[in-house]
Amino acid sequence: MAMAEQRNDKPGRSAAPRERTGWLSRIAPGVRNAFAKRETPENLWVKCPDTGEMIYRPDLEAALWVTPSGHHMRVGAVQRLKFTFDDGKFERIASPVVGDDPLKFPDIRPYPERLKQARKAANEYDALAIGYGAILGQPVVVAVQDFAFMGGSLGVAVGEAFVKAAQEAVKRDVPFVIFTASGGARMQEGTLSLMQMARTTLALNEVKAAGLPYIVVLTDPTTGGVMASYAMLGDVHLAEPNALIGFAGRRVIEQTIRETLPPGFQRSEFLVERGMIDRVVTRGELTAVLSSILKTLMMGRAQLPAA
Repeated sequence: MAMAEQRNDKPGRSAAPRERTGWLSRIAPGVRNAFAKRETPENLWVKCPDTGEMIYRPDLEAALWVTPSGHHMRVGAVQRLKFTFDDGKFERIASPVVGDDPLKFPDIRPYPERLKQARKAANEYDALAIGYGAILGQPVVVAVQDFAFMGGSLGVAVGEAFVKAAQEAVKRDVPFVIFTASGGARMQEGTLSLMQMARTTLALNEVKAAGLPYIVVLTDPTTGGVMASYAMLGDVHLAEPNALIGFAGRRVIEQTIRETLPPGFQRSEFLVERGMIDRVVTRGELTAVLSSILKTLMMGRAQLPAA
């Protein structure tokens, strides 16, 4: 017994396991990392709404968010401005600041909270963004409605931003181009929202009094009060392919007139055939088409005083 106890007390005999120092233990961490499950970045693949095809996001961005099937996906305001201006460079024009809840609108969620969430998601003050730059060398003021911001709805802030854009075009003596995308008037602002239809029309009168072109590019969707006001007051009306354009929805119209509407009704190709819009233009061609129209109209304006 004494000898056994003496052996147990020999130095170096510890209950703790020895640290592995072999070659396998040295490479084990690297092997584990190599075969570990890697996190896939969110939204790396985007599904085409038409075909269901999964498209690699960088490829879609390089194609200006037009899928291989030709579907023109909705884009944000800043993206649109970058697509439109030369080299993606432009001067951002700040929109006027307005009160958030002029009518104290009662809702399930307070209107100011909805605005706060929309501003955080879109990183914009409201649904209309303004920029000044050049399109193939032609200076122009461009306004863009963002459908992601509360459906691009027309409210006091959008009306004020539109008036600001029109005034900047007159001040800088350049054409005014707008990309429309809206579900209509913003119900949380009631009559104040509807009043913007008249205010924007008056602002356009100043642009036209100055002899400056006003071009409208209708994108998906452009409906309601926007369609009934400044979206249809352009000197030239362009539209992206298959864009939904109309005042009331298809179902509402069919229930009202009690008839079945034809296929493609309220789509841009249907409307160009009936003279409501001038031309359907793909996103890739839009810059060149806008430049040609603007330069032609501005050339005609320059020749008027000489005549």
